Amino acid sequence: MTSLNERLRALSAQQIQGMRRGIEKESLRTTAGGELALTPHPRALGSALANPHITTDFSESQVELVTGVHANVQDCLDELTRIHQFVYRAIGDEQLWVSSMPCDLPDDAQIPIGQYGTSNVGQAKRVYRMGLANRYGPRMQTISGIHYNWSMPGLSNDDYFGLIRNFRRQSFVLLLLFGASPAVTSDFVKGQPHGLQPLGEHTLYLPHATSLRMGRLGYQSDAQSALAVSYNSLKGYAASLQDALTRPYPAYEAMGVHDAQGGYKQLSTSLLQIENEFYSTIRPKRVIFPGERPLHALRERGVEYVEVRCMDLNPFLPVGIDASTARMLDIFLLHCLLSDSPPDTPQEIAALAVNQQRTAAKGREPGLHLERDGQPVLLMDWAREVLNACGTIADRLDAELGGHEHRTAWQAALAALNDPSTLPSAAVVEAMSTDAADGGHARFGLQRSAQAREALLALEMPDDVQRGFEQQAAQSMDEQSAIESADVLAFEAFRQDYMAASHLVV
Repeated sequence: MTSLNERLRALSAQQIQGMRRGIEKESLRTTAGGELALTPHPRALGSALANPHITTDFSESQVELVTGVHANVQDCLDELTRIHQFVYRAIGDEQLWVSSMPCDLPDDAQIPIGQYGTSNVGQAKRVYRMGLANRYGPRMQTISGIHYNWSMPGLSNDDYFGLIRNFRRQSFVLLLLFGASPAVTSDFVKGQPHGLQPLGEHTLYLPHATSLRMGRLGYQSDAQSALAVSYNSLKGYAASLQDALTRPYPAYEAMGVHDAQGGYKQLSTSLLQIENEFYSTIRPKRVIFPGERPLHALRERGVEYVEVRCMDLNPFLPVGIDASTARMLDIFLLHCLLSDSPPDTPQEIAALAVNQQRTAAKGREPGLHLERDGQPVLLMDWAREVLNACGTIADRLDAELGGHEHRTAWQAALAALNDPSTLPSAAVVEAMSTDAADGGHARFGLQRSAQAREALLALEMPDDVQRGFEQQAAQSMDEQSAIESADVLAFEAFRQDYMAASHLVV
């Protein structure tokens, strides 16, 4: 049997130097006082439909900042920083909330859903979000995170799916190392069972939680819990997803597509409206053509990259992530790629869901056990095994890319594992405990958001970079107008055609 180190040695220098990554980062816009900003997406940021670097996620108040694809980690973080600088200069007194769990929110009906103009594709984006609000509630959709997109040349579909299977087995390590959402405002869970403990008057938390975002309060769905999507092959994955995209779901059928006035409640009555509704810690992805369904693109042209979706915003970092974290992600993804990756089973898929919930809710609890191959194993023992095996990967990356940054990132991860009190989730609890009587989560988030705003506004912004963003924003508005002018179908005809099962197959 080929070992991890043998597979590592078999990677060419060109493959390692050909690694690419990009970042998508969501943040809520808030007032200077820490309440959700109810203002429209600022025109100075351009069109949320057409600007490739600045859009919105679920809410009109939830910006999503998107870098390009980069060969160098620092270049990627530098671009993310520049996008932040431009946004802060465009939003006046408003701030970007630095925590994954949201700020103080208004009533559900007052949380503004994203607006994308009058084009068919723009209306479809809005109706999809209306469906999310009706299916899961708008509060859940305001939770924010970071998506890390990663690729390496020379990988087959089977290589990527082997990586994905191992990532799903071992992603608890990332929740432990980088989870930073152990608490939430009390109002966020008002009226629902939650199992959280009070931390002062206005905050609820779990003492050993790592990431409430990735636990039962986060992106979870009772409807989707019945989905046992297999990642053993592109063919099997695609079949599972197509079934969820075309199978009517009774509760959503009862809701219907239209309301009594002829408006829209959701795009469809199937278990998933579109591919993006499927919640997973990692997704196989492929850049799509205009109007193309993502599942069709995957089936026709294969996996192009993976999208890591389990990363919280780190509230101690101005842009939510730093280069050390990104390098550790590269190391971890290579570990997942190079390790043996047996096929998954329905039993393992169920166990992995339990492992994720345990790690999210109490990952720092001493003596916590997860399930591995049907047997209990100490979370810390398993995490150390994974990290110890990452050392040679870090060294190889430094050998091919220069410097010592990957080994430094790996050593920092090991040190944090050996002293859980230094983990981001522990630091957040400590900081909130200090201010618990004075506001807890809300006060902590507001203070950190103000500090991030100040730090990023203090950075120099070259005039040509500022002008480039301004021109891109203006161009995106023109592109949205062109898209709207080019439509020929009525929206209902467009919706029915786009949702047709024939567009999912090759």
